[in-house]
Amino acid sequence: MKLLVLGGTQFIGRHIAEILLAAGHAVSVFNRGRTADALPAGIERLRGDRDAGPEGLRALAGRRWDACIDVSGYTPFHVLASTDLLHAQVNRYVYVSAVMVYGDPTQRPVTEHQPRVAPAGHEVTEIDGHTYGPLKVACEDIVRQRFHERATVLRPQVVVGPHDPSLRYAHWVQRAALPGPMLAPGDGSDHLQVIDVRDLARFVRTVAERGLAGAFNLAGPRLSWRNFIALLAPAEPVWVPAELLRDARLHFTELPLYRPEHGERAALMHVDASRALGAGLRLTTPADTLRDVRASLAGREPQLALPPAREAALIAASRARDAV
Repeated sequence: MKLLVLGGTQFIGRHIAEILLAAGHAVSVFNRGRTADALPAGIERLRGDRDAGPEGLRALAGRRWDACIDVSGYTPFHVLASTDLLHAQVNRYVYVSAVMVYGDPTQRPVTEHQPRVAPAGHEVTEIDGHTYGPLKVACEDIVRQRFHERATVLRPQVVVGPHDPSLRYAHWVQRAALPGPMLAPGDGSDHLQVIDVRDLARFVRTVAERGLAGAFNLAGPRLSWRNFIALLAPAEPVWVPAELLRDARLHFTELPLYRPEHGERAALMHVDASRALGAGLRLTTPADTLRDVRASLAGREPQLALPPAREAALIAASRARDAV
């Protein structure tokens, strides 16, 4: 097959492009080309800028592909231009959305039948914690309106794995490797759920090859934090109660992946991927994801999301509370 990836040199796009190429497909990636990439030489690079609208997509004009995988369409401005141009040039448009389209539902587990939040207006271009979900909804709607049965929408959970530039998962892997007491959030009964980027990429291949249509949640195994900390195997885990963490007013980026069971966005750690599993999604075990992320981080200077001084203060407060 001839496949186009919009945004294919960083984390998610990189894995998708590599897996499609390894499967024997002809792969083109489209991006600005401002940074060096580690993609194989066999992948065609096309240059442009989605922020420039239709003019920025000139490198795609007059070409045909069996499918387009859109990893970099964050706003209606991006997706209106790409769907307009590619409507007659690709057979299937695969849009990588996010489970954030469901907002903060109370019903669990979250399925594809869950109502989505209201879409953002087409004029919205600022991406933050408040607009991200509504922008993804607006982009989904554009893809479906333009491609109908030729549209596929993928809604991944938090995506982790080798080459992830964020600290969401890497924080815990790197912190667990350091000596001394390590903060473990809550009491171990809360849950986390992520999707290995390679499982997402392999499912993209399945969608393209089989022409699967519709919307799919993509989520990995759901673990308790007690089981996750056990996998990490830190030298000295110290459980810090959820109320202490709440009172400390930590930003969610300082304690990545932690969502107390009855707190904000906890439902997004309880996502049902049954439809995708029935269509061919195969999941990497949490232990294998951890092993491979740990290997990819080997030799690097540790980078932590939670400043050591804040962690030490929270551990001390927890121990003082237990001593009373």
